[in-house]
Amino acid sequence: MQNMEQIYETYFETVYKYLFCLTHNNDISEELTQETFYRAVQKIHTFKGNCKISVWLCQIAKNLWYDELRKKKKFQDEEDLTDLPADYSTEEEAINNQSKVELYRKIQKLDEQTREVIYMRITGELSFKEIGDILGKTENWARVTFYRGKQKIKEGDENERGKRL
Repeated sequence: MQNMEQIYETYFETVYKYLFCLTHNNDISEELTQETFYRAVQKIHTFKGNCKISVWLCQIAKNLWYDELRKKKKFQDEEDLTDLPADYSTEEEAINNQSKVELYRKIQKLDEQTREVIYMRITGELSFKEIGDILGKTENWARVTFYRGKQKIKEGDENERGKRL
């Protein structure tokens, strides 16, 4: 097994990108990445080796993010977590942000694994190989899942247009 310094150097970027996909926030992602490796150091003796170390680290990261969300829920309503700041500088920026919100709403309607793949791909800019590694699947599985998710979003758009006509 590699020592923790090697593990940190090898997987820091992967864990950070994964967390950024979940949080959409640099500061929170950096903080949770550090906490992930701190926890990994504490729990390295529990790593059994039945999965890739990157999968194990991302699972720790995901659990830390969920803990963070639970803490935030105590202090604010769930709606407050999804609100966007209203400090738009131009009308074009506001329209662009509205489109992003609509896209994320559509992504939220997908199943959890498809959502994760899409978030990792579009916000974390991870390769399909990296996504497959993180989720313990193949690169091809990640490609197919991403493609099917895109198709479901497009089908939803077409259904919306049909309802308006």
